[in-house]
Amino acid sequence: MVVARSIWGVKSKFAFAALALGAGAGAATIAKSDDPATSLKLCTTVPVRLFRLSVTAATIAFDYEYSLLGLPEDSIERARVKHEVHTRSARRLEELCFKNGGIYIKLGQHIGQLEYLVPQEYTNTLRESMLNRCPTSSYDQVCQVVKKELGGPPEEIFEEFDPVPIASASLAQVHVARTHQGQKVAVKVQHMHMTDTAAADYATVELIVNTLHRVFPSFDYRWLVDEVHDSLPKELDFINEANNSIKCMDNFRRLSPHIAEYVYAPAVYWNLSTSKLLTMEFVEGAQVNDKKSIQKLGINPHDIARLVSRTFAEMMFKHGFVHCDPHFANLLVRTLPSHKSGIFGRRKPQLVLLDHGLYKQLDISTRTNYAALWKALVLADAKGIKENCMKFGAGDDLYALFAGILTMRPWNRVIDPAVDHLAIQGNASDHSELQMYASQYFPQITELLHKLPRVILLMLKTNDCLRAVNNALIQRPSVESFIIIGRVSSEALIEEKLSHANSLFTFLLVGFEQISLEVRFLIMQAALWILQFRTAFNL
Repeated sequence: MVVARSIWGVKSKFAFAALALGAGAGAATIAKSDDPATSLKLCTTVPVRLFRLSVTAATIAFDYEYSLLGLPEDSIERARVKHEVHTRSARRLEELCFKNGGIYIKLGQHIGQLEYLVPQEYTNTLRESMLNRCPTSSYDQVCQVVKKELGGPPEEIFEEFDPVPIASASLAQVHVARTHQGQKVAVKVQHMHMTDTAAADYATVELIVNTLHRVFPSFDYRWLVDEVHDSLPKELDFINEANNSIKCMDNFRRLSPHIAEYVYAPAVYWNLSTSKLLTMEFVEGAQVNDKKSIQKLGINPHDIARLVSRTFAEMMFKHGFVHCDPHFANLLVRTLPSHKSGIFGRRKPQLVLLDHGLYKQLDISTRTNYAALWKALVLADAKGIKENCMKFGAGDDLYALFAGILTMRPWNRVIDPAVDHLAIQGNASDHSELQMYASQYFPQITELLHKLPRVILLMLKTNDCLRAVNNALIQRPSVESFIIIGRVSSEALIEEKLSHANSLFTFLLVGFEQISLEVRFLIMQAALWILQFRTAFNL
């Protein structure tokens, strides 16, 4: 009881101190605002939001400390209790995110996509709910934003404007409209006062996370707050999002012309767009995880899985400009507008990329090192894996863990020369092994996340999103996606070497390397086909 009272005392003091400091952050926001009256009105809600955050954070911390108190490490009882605490805490966090909205939902989405970097109970609870149950702004609020940004109400600016949104996300919602020229468009409208509340919300979240880390050192998610601090202002600027979509398509036309036709971003209507409102071409398509709708289009889901893998591999290893939020709602599939057909009359797909707010630019060094790392992973090159992991800060004690996080496979599988060494079988024992792996090395994972460059953390999130897309499309081990990654990463490295070749001998040497790698990947592809054939016929 004495220990419980002590912990509860820490909880109460923590909540009170956070509330006082958060009030100071709100006052600072009012002082810096261009519209003090509006900011004052907004900041009356900040203490309420902060109080919810403080109580939730303190309750979660107290629950972990008190519930696990005295339970031996590695005991069955501790594992059972920890699972229960994880589940309760995830639900508390989910409730907090929905009540506070805005940046909190963005944080919840981010956590929900970090499979095996946070406890599974959190990802299971947050992944779907944070994407599919986002709050919506009222039509009156939408009208206020449209009038402020475009100079008139929706019915004046557009020929038609559906008051019911077709989608809502953490920062904005989308309405279908028609311009006076007759074009059907999607209008992305930022939730009211999002920019005004973001600064105060970020300050309070940062305060709580830092304070929690000081009181309970095992709770260390400062890296997540740092990432939101960097990305949120860019995501709140819809002109930046429009420019990202144009740059993305330009990269495919210049650097990846062989697949440029198969990747698309909706056109932007610049005369109807501002930093808080974005008007785009309306594109019909099936959501990438909707297998039934994709098959009704006459498209094979395996073709989509290959296209998604190729598209993002080209971004990561050749363009160095990466769409970092490829979850289900941001990827649509439609038939190729040119009506080209593949073998046996199958329709060819086109991948439509939505929501271009979150991109990361990889400098040449990071891009080539990342490509070299993935090439080594696919080819089970232990020496290459270690060398390239260490370039990202994962030293002798962490490189195997980093490789495991990237591939979701334990080290003995990562370096297994079998063609399917990186495929996750999806059965109960495989899933259990991965969860045990993440749980057992949680402190080391936290240490690794602090050492890795921020841009690589977003690559981890992107990998998790793409893995979920692939699993939804084909629902079995995908060796082919890894072969695609290996091929594209190798091509990027060869292109980089050729650009620096200053003699005929060097040029020929690189050419020979290119041929040998292509032969190796062809052998891997042939081995994969044989493996699939034997599996299909139980040979």
